Formats: sequence, C-alpha cells, structure tokens
Amino acid sequence: MKKFTKKNWNDWKYLADKELEKNKKKKKLEWQSPDGIVFKSLYTEEDLNNLEHLNSFPGFPPFLRGPKATMYKGKPWTIRQYAGFSTAEESNKFYKDCLKNGQKGLSIAFDLPTHRGYDSDHPRVVGDVGKAGVAIDSVEDMKVLFNGIPLNKMSVSMTMNGAVLPILASYIVAGEEQGVELKYLSGTIQNDILKEFLVRNTYIYPPRDSLKIISDIISYTSRKMPKFNSISISGYHMQEAGATEVQELAFTIADGIEYIKAALDKGLHVDSFAPRLSFFFGIGMNFFTEIAKLRAARFLWALKVKELFNPKDNKSLILRTHCQTSGVSLTEKDAYNNVIRTTVEAMAAVLGGTQSLHTNSFDEAVALPTENSSRIARNTQLILQHETNICDVIDPLAGSYFIESLTNAMIVNSGNLIDKIIKLGGMTKAIEKGYPNELIEKSALIKQAEIDSGKRVIVGVNKFLNSNEKDFEILKINNSKVIKSQLARINKIKKDRNTSQLKKTLKNLKNAALNNDGNLLELSVKAVRARATVGEISSTLEDVFGRFEAKPKISKNVYSESFDEKNKISDLKSSIKDFKDKIGRAPKIFVCKLGQDGHDRGAKVVASSFADLGFEVELSKLFLTPEELFSQAKSSNADVVGISSHAAGHLTLVPKFMDLVNDNNEKFLVICGGVIPKEDYSLLKEKGISEVFGPGTNLLDAIYKVFNMIKYGKKSNI
Repeated sequence: MKKFTKKNWNDWKYLADKELEKNKKKKKLEWQSPDGIVFKSLYTEEDLNNLEHLNSFPGFPPFLRGPKATMYKGKPWTIRQYAGFSTAEESNKFYKDCLKNGQKGLSIAFDLPTHRGYDSDHPRVVGDVGKAGVAIDSVEDMKVLFNGIPLNKMSVSMTMNGAVLPILASYIVAGEEQGVELKYLSGTIQNDILKEFLVRNTYIYPPRDSLKIISDIISYTSRKMPKFNSISISGYHMQEAGATEVQELAFTIADGIEYIKAALDKGLHVDSFAPRLSFFFGIGMNFFTEIAKLRAARFLWALKVKELFNPKDNKSLILRTHCQTSGVSLTEKDAYNNVIRTTVEAMAAVLGGTQSLHTNSFDEAVALPTENSSRIARNTQLILQHETNICDVIDPLAGSYFIESLTNAMIVNSGNLIDKIIKLGGMTKAIEKGYPNELIEKSALIKQAEIDSGKRVIVGVNKFLNSNEKDFEILKINNSKVIKSQLARINKIKKDRNTSQLKKTLKNLKNAALNNDGNLLELSVKAVRARATVGEISSTLEDVFGRFEAKPKISKNVYSESFDEKNKISDLKSSIKDFKDKIGRAPKIFVCKLGQDGHDRGAKVVASSFADLGFEVELSKLFLTPEELFSQAKSSNADVVGISSHAAGHLTLVPKFMDLVNDNNEKFLVICGGVIPKEDYSLLKEKGISEVFGPGTNLLDAIYKVFNMIKYGKKSNI
C-alpha cells in the first residue's frame, strides 16, 4: 500500500475528486430534507470551513459540547425510567424494585384523569382511571406513592402540566409530612403547557392563564426549592406528533424563551431561575441528526438567552436535558425489533450529551410495559454505561466532518425558525395563529405517506416481514379494581378533613386567581394541607379561568401529494368519485376520540388522508364521553364512525359506546384504530366493531377496506 505523506496528499485528493465526479452521473450524491438541510454522501475538511461553533469546549459557553467539563467521565447520565402503574401502591412497589436494580432517579407517569384535573370519582373519567399511569387524587395518594422512598435523597421527575398546581403541591406536602424541608427536595416538574396546546392536549385552562400558573411556580421554587427544576421544556411530544428534528428543536427553544418572558413579567431576575430550567427531547431513528440536534440545542439556547436577556451568570445559559427514546418508532409488528431501535436511539442520546435518559420498552407500541420488558429497557442503559466504554471520552464525535456540518445546519435552520416565531410575537401568539401546529401536522402526514408508499422502510412492517411472528405477554390493567381503591381513599379524606378550613383555603385560591394577587402554588399547598383533592383545586381555578377547548382542523392534500406511488392514489380517488357520481354524495367518515386521551396525531392523520382521497370527513373535538359521541355520530349522518384509541380506552369506553349503538339499533359502521393489542380485537368485534386497525396499519389499505365496506352494501341505508 502506498504510504501516506503530505507530499502525495494532493495526488490522492485529485483521484478522489475524479471518482466523485464519475459517481455523480450514476447516482444522486446530494439530497435535501423537508426542513431544507442539504445532505451529502461524502464530507471532507472543506465542510468545516467558517463554522463558528468549532471552538466550543465542554463546560464553557456556549456549552455545545456539553454542560459539564468532565461529562460522563465524571458521572454517567442518570437512568430515569418513566413509569406509573394504576395505583399508588403498585407504582411504589415498581419504583423500589427499579431502584434496587440500578435506576438512579424516579420519573412519574400519571393517569389521564389526573392530567386533566379530575378526581377518580368524576363521571367523565370512569373509563380512564389508572389506565396510562398512576391515579393521584390527593396528598394521601402521593404519600403512598413515595412510602419508604426518602424525598430528601431521591430526585423525582413528574410529567404534569394541566393539573400542575395540585400535583406539585401534593408532592411538597408529602415531603413535609416525611419531615423533609423544601430546600432539600430535588427533581423536576414538567410544567410545560405550551407544548400541550401544540400536540399533547392534556391542558385544562387557556394559554394565558396557564402561563400565569407557570410563572407562579417558577417564582415559588426559585425562592424556596433551590435544588428543584421548575420546568422541563419539552420537545419530545412534538416529535411524537410528527415534528421534524428542526421543528422540535426550534419550537422547544421558542417555548423556553416564552417561559423566561413570563417569569420576567412576574418581576423575577433571569439569573434567579434560569439555571434551574431544564429540557426534554425525543430521540428517534435519525441517528446522526439526533446527535447533532442535542449539540445544536445547547448552542442555540446559550445564544438566544444571551442575546435576548443578557444574564450575568453563565449558568443561565446552560441547556440541561432529559431524553426519551421514541414511542412512535416502536412497532406492534415484529415487536422484538424495538429492542434494537431503542438501543440505537439511546446511543444517539448519549453521544449527543443527554443528562438523563428513559429507554422505552419493546412492548409499548400496544400497552404499558411488563416487568420483564421494563428490565430489558433499563438494562439497555446499564450495558451502555458499563460494557461499551462510551463514558470514557467527552463528546467523542466532535470534529467529525459530518457531525459538525450537520450541527451547524441544525443551528442555522432551527435558528431561522425561532426567529420567525419571535417575529410572530412569541410562541403563545404563534400557537394562537396555528402556525407551529400546521407545520407539525404537515410533517406527520408526509412521514405517514412515505411509510405507506414504502419510500421510508420500517423493518417488519412494510419490508422484511416476519412470517413466523410470535405473540408476547402484555400488561393488563383492571380498571374497576383501581376505581374501587381510589374511591375508598377519596371518601376517607372527605370524611376526616376539616370542612371549614378546606373551604377557606379554596376561597383564598379562587380570589387570588380572580384578582391576580398572590402565588397560586403557595395557596395550593395550603389547600392540600387542608386535604383538598386534585379535582377540587382544579375546579376552583376552572371557575375563574374556564376550561380550554381546541377546535379540530383537517390538513388537505399533503398525504396524497407525498405518496410515491401516484397510480394507487389515482385508482382509489377514481373509485370514490364514481361512487359519488352514482350515489349523489361522497362516502362519509366521522373520526373521533373517546375519553381524556389528548394524543390526536393518529386521528388527524386518518382524517386528513381520508379527505385527500375524496371522503367527506368530520373530525370531532377531543375528550368525548360515549354518550356525547353517540349523539354526535347520529347527527353526523356518517357511513362510518372511526374511533382512534391510544390509552386503552378501547376496553372501557368503546364497549359503552357500542352498547348505545346496539340498544338504539343504529346502522352506521364503527371501526377502531390505534394502540390496540391483537388479543383485544375479538372482544371489540363481539361488541359490533366492523374492523380494527392496529399500530402500523397502512392507511391506503385501510381506506380501500373502509370504502369497500360502504360500497358493497355493508351499510343498510345505501
């Protein structure tokens, strides 16, 4: 082999350039992402020319290479698995087992009624209690949740936004009653309401009133809880809803800017709270882009905070982040492939420099994780920490032609999007105008079309199918047992508490909300001490602020335009047009969700794709009861009612709806789709569901099937 020397370098480069030029004629060597990032097949040192961020050093502004100088060499990232299992007792047992087996911090998943500020005895939530997390109705539940877990020693992360006041107040009082002073409580409350209005929808109050709550929490914690992170600014749910990495990064930073402004309006100085702000990003399968995203995030946050708020303390410029591997990348089909997907995503998070990490379990495409799948997910991180030597070198991909170029592209493209949000008046005004929502929904439709047309390969789903797939155990929650347990504790609290003291604390809370006078968290803590429930505190504030209700919207022409195989689209469109010409109207589908689950990505993608192909589509508002859905379904005159399920509502709410349909002898077809395990299909069909479309369903195939169900007379009034 010819020995490399500086002298012959130019000869080698000349030959390489000739080879590249020849290959350009054979194959496209450059392509552009939907965000405008140009990718190349080969990167060289020329791609590093004029990149300003290359002089970054870990532990120093702008912190691109990491918030700490020693990073994982000093201390590995925290293994923080997100979990909550129906009752406080079951969750407590699970947390203790995890801590014994290497987990270093707790991350609490609450059930949907708790998120939406309802107690477990509220008639609207009977089908949701304990289904997708732990039910917390009062401080007594919170005390059981942390029984035997010393809150002065354990960092606790709580994913809570809508009902953030009663939940954080209950945590504080539970700590007090353990004998823990406020200054020793450590952890994070998510408290990121703007992303709820963008994608996740577990909001309660309107945006501006919600920002008042956030600023009060930041004020209270900055004064009294120096070890506690008052907010975790989340991009994770944006990516899960379909956002690109550029969009996720830009909108998350823009949310953070909005929260700083809200705190400053409260009279706080930026350095009094900004060092305790934290972030939360999703990590998907776009391996190198995810690494670059985290590096760019630290740079952009430092840049924007310095530029807009000019803090004196460099700690105010540090972006510290938790990461979670993607849920939307998990597949029901050939589900053990998810172990590999999660491992790849975990490596991207670590190489990008996360401070803590949750790794999803392989079975979470269809249910909450079992004890066995949770162990595999946790051990994924332990193996990375202890068997790979990955912690030994700080920012190991620094200097890579590709990584540094891609980091710069993320900085530029996300930075431009942040500037657009600022010009619109900030994130609250941008959300009110629907700008970021529209971009995310469009991205979700493009991704779905690419998967359905095979342009984007998902192993085991649209290519390399497994013909010998085996079933796996999934976790089942006994909803009626959970409700019984919760009601018993609620009734005991209401019986034992001092009613006059309770009324006084709730009246003070209401007056503070009415008059914008007093700290709402401080007053919520007093109400919790008097044994006010989550629902009572939430409804007291609802009397003042109201309960926010979003207007459903359908995006058009994105799915069909992004679908590669245009002939398939054209054939189906033509058939639907023939039906319309013959019958005198288009086939109609009414797309809806039941219960308190706000994840509406699936419903919106379904509604938009059906509309693109020629269906008349009606999309319901969120949070319907079975009775409300039945009334709306009747008046819609739809051929098909399509129910999207994400959080096990198909086992409780859908059967109730079908009882109403059958008892009233209604003839419309009902289909279900979403996160539904195969073993539940037979139960749904016994109740009269015509078809079930599980995770990974090809939407074009589903539209064909539904159209043929209508076309060939399976609806009696056609």
